[in-house]
Amino acid sequence: MNLRNFLLFFLLGLTAKFTVAQDDYKIQSDQDLKIYNGGKSYSAERFKEPNQSDTPKNVIFLIGDGMGVSQIFSGLVANKGDLYLKNFTNIGFSATQSASNFITDSGAGGTALATGKRTYNGAIGVDTDTVPIQNIREKAEVKGLATGVVSTSAITHATPASFVAHQPSRDSYEEIASDFLKTNIDVFIGGGLNNFNVRKDSTDLTLELIDKGYQVVVGIDSISKVTEGKLAGFTSDEHNITMTEGRGNVLPVATKTAINILKKDPDGFFLMVEGSQIDWGGHQNNTGYIATEMLDFDQAIGIALEFASQNEETLVVVTADHETSGFAIEDGNFTTGEVTSDFTSDTHTGVMVPIFAFGPGAQHFRGFHYNTDIPKLISELAGY
Repeated sequence: MNLRNFLLFFLLGLTAKFTVAQDDYKIQSDQDLKIYNGGKSYSAERFKEPNQSDTPKNVIFLIGDGMGVSQIFSGLVANKGDLYLKNFTNIGFSATQSASNFITDSGAGGTALATGKRTYNGAIGVDTDTVPIQNIREKAEVKGLATGVVSTSAITHATPASFVAHQPSRDSYEEIASDFLKTNIDVFIGGGLNNFNVRKDSTDLTLELIDKGYQVVVGIDSISKVTEGKLAGFTSDEHNITMTEGRGNVLPVATKTAINILKKDPDGFFLMVEGSQIDWGGHQNNTGYIATEMLDFDQAIGIALEFASQNEETLVVVTADHETSGFAIEDGNFTTGEVTSDFTSDTHTGVMVPIFAFGPGAQHFRGFHYNTDIPKLISELAGY
């Protein structure tokens, strides 16, 4: 084992003992949770897609963590046959394998979607030699665009972190939080406040954010009232609670808030939105968890589509970093929203995941792709 790999594995081992709470979402219940009995549904509006061109001014990139086609179909059944995702006609597939494993984790998967480079499982924004790789949000920032990141997890978790930070280990949450201060990101909204102000080094990064001109706001009700300026919005101390626990419309509201702020930049914007907890329902083999988180993510997609349809210069891309749990739909009822499923795993799988695109350049996302193709296409179309 060379020195770099020795140091990397030492770091992974050192940080593991501090990450139990961050990984609690993987703990399974002893109950059989394969049946979701249905719940409240909503009507998904149909939006007119702008005339096809290849030059988007704005990009909204939505990532459903752990979202395969069965997760999407569970949402379709649970919502009694309707989803905002039905607006998309430009559809493809993405292979998700990482540089180190056939089955990726969210660190490598997020990094691939952010940078266009494959890396080892556990990496955040670095290559296989732990060298930082510029991501598409950073490219947009360099070009002078406004940028943002929104997530239903801690904002320091693997996928959102991949669009901001550069760390050899996804478990380095406090170091990832510090990396936010090294950027000029305009808006970030998610959990993880403790990684900024309850730290081993006793540093309160929220004070440094304020010094950099950010409005540091806690709670989605207060966050939603911000309409301009730089925003660091924290929705929880660590991860957000689930939809079944009463989280409510945090993700759609956060998505709308971010768009309303970022759209004020005359040069355009880049926004990444993650529906984190579709994955967590898969880890827990919990059908209702998956279906309700899928519907929450779909409603955030609806917010993005509504803006894109009206704005006509915005490319919306929806995909996943990987599928979780080998989720299979065994029965369902479109009238009641009931979904019955089974699982082949309690972790990620290696199957392809879907890509959806809407707006300028959307036709280029059809067909089969590697996950690394997606940010490259976005960069080429948007001119980053």
